[in-house]
Amino acid sequence: QVQVEESGGGLVQPGDSLRLSCVASGSTFSRYSTGWFRQAPGKEREFVAHISWSGASTDYADSVKGRFTISRDNAENVVHLRMNSLRAENTTDYYCAADAWGGGDLTQTSPYEYWGQGTQVTVSS
Repeated sequence: QVQVEESGGGLVQPGDSLRLSCVASGSTFSRYSTGWFRQAPGKEREFVAHISWSGASTDYADSVKGRFTISRDNAENVVHLRMNSLRAENTTDYYCAADAWGGGDLTQTSPYEYWGQGTQVTVSS
């Protein structure tokens, strides 16, 4: 069983940056594709970014391209989401997820077997 935990959320002003971190138990996390999603109250969870197990491949939602960067350090079993130029509409809970088996559409929630509890990001002046 893999346990995933997010951190790094908080209250920032518009235009500020945050770096979210996702750590997981188990040495096999370094072999899992990992994604970040977000979910506002009453809305479906939506894709933000994902990264392959090696870090060689990444993908982003159009709304965050050029502002958010996903990266990983497999030696530390951690995946980061660097968020720049934050906007009020980026306020929501952010979730990290790991896909152990691969082969699915990683912009969807269904391929991911392991999810964290989320970290809250609030962008407000």
